[in-house]
Amino acid sequence: QVQLVESGGGSVQAGGSLRLSCTASGLPSSPICMGWFRQRPGLGREGIATIEDDGTAAYADSAKGRFTISRNDAENTLYLQMDGLQPEDTAMYYCAADPNPALIQVLGQRCPLSPIFIYYGQGTQVTVDS
Repeated sequence: QVQLVESGGGSVQAGGSLRLSCTASGLPSSPICMGWFRQRPGLGREGIATIEDDGTAAYADSAKGRFTISRNDAENTLYLQMDGLQPEDTAMYYCAADPNPALIQVLGQRCPLSPIFIYYGQGTQVTVDS
């Protein structure tokens, strides 16, 4: 049984930092692609950052220059360092692994920012106060 467990969320003041972690278990091998998504109140799930098994990373425009995604395959852990947090970053943040292979072919992207992953964690709440 695949499990993704996020941690590191919390409440911070605007301009502060948080580091999210996601520990994966039950995956048959290190995922080719992992990512972080978030869902703000009343909105759909949006991609924040993804990272391939070779370390290639991609970021949403809202995350560029402020967030850094990384992974440690030896420890089955995915990270998201978030700096310069703003109130609009308030959301539930989800870890994801393994994009749907059929949809990857449709999109023509190996590690998309689209919410088409097979596995998601339960999420960790991030609240940024102004």
